[in-house]
Formats: sequence, structure tokens, C-alpha cells
Amino acid sequence: MKSTSTKSSSPARRSTRKTAPPARQAVQRAAPDAIKSLRQDHAKVKQLFKDFETATTQAEKARIAAETCLELTVHTRIEEEVFYPAVRKALSREGKMLDEAEIEHASVKDLIRQLRSCEPGTTRFDALYAVVSEYVLHHVKEEEREMFPKLKEVKSLDLKALGEALDARRSAIHDEEEVAASGKLH
Repeated sequence: MKSTSTKSSSPARRSTRKTAPPARQAVQRAAPDAIKSLRQDHAKVKQLFKDFETATTQAEKARIAAETCLELTVHTRIEEEVFYPAVRKALSREGKMLDEAEIEHASVKDLIRQLRSCEPGTTRFDALYAVVSEYVLHHVKEEEREMFPKLKEVKSLDLKALGEALDARRSAIHDEEEVAASGKLH
């Protein structure tokens, strides 16, 4: 079949996108500082929440919910394993704020477990997703309005190095989660 298209670079771009899911592509770019990295995660899940609200089929909602659960699982783990320990050290007087963040994470992780075991298309599924969204949006608001501004003032914290550590751990956790998900299919 002869092609007369002048968009010869377009198929190459499409095939590049197919080689790595969007979450993986983000890791392949230069690492932003920690705050920018986490804000990107926040923006991603906020968009997923909006997408869920406008989804027209139960299959679409189920796919969005699964993606949301994955992104939130990865995000909570990188915060708990990498970010919060560094923040605790840098903001030693802000223990209560970090304790609250970790308690919020525990609540969201429990809701994610419930959502993953719930049947899509039920009112409970939609209700669980709505509560996850509400909890996460509250948590994001506190981080972005309270924690992040305080961190920007701490000169002893290397936000660029912390961002690199977050991105490296994010990549490893995505790999772990993909392996775990593929094991559940068999």
C-alpha cells in the first residue's frame, strides 16, 4: 500500500508513546525538585477525579478507578518512604503536620483496598471513589498550602536531590505494582 501522507514523523511519535505508558514517560524526563514532582502527581490524580466524574460507561469508570488506585498507591509510598522522612528531619518542629499526613494516608490506603475489591457499577463503588477523591483533595490542599511553602524556606534541604530520589523510587514502585497486577491476572 502506497502512502502519500506528508506526516511521516507522526507514526514514529505514536509508536514512541506506545512504548511507555504516560506515568513511565514522566520518569524518563529530567527530575524536577521534590515539590514540583509531587505537584505533578497531584495534578495527575486531580485529572483522574475529573475524568471519573465525566465517564459515561462503567468500564471507563473501572479503568479510571484502577489507574487512580495505582497512582495513589505509588504516591503514598514515595511520600512515606522518601519524602516524609526527609521532611521530618528538615521540619523537626512540624511533627503534628506529618503525623496528620500519615494518618490521612492510612485512611486512603484502606479506602483503596475497599475500592479495589468492590464491584464496579455499584453505588458503593461510586461512593468509595467519591470519598477517596474528597480525602485526597483535602490532603493535597494541606500539603500544597502548608507543607510545601515551609519546605521552600529550609535551606538545608536539597529539593532537587530529593526530587531525583522520589522519581527513582516512583519508577521502582511502578515496576513492583505492574508485576503484582500481572500476577493477579493469572
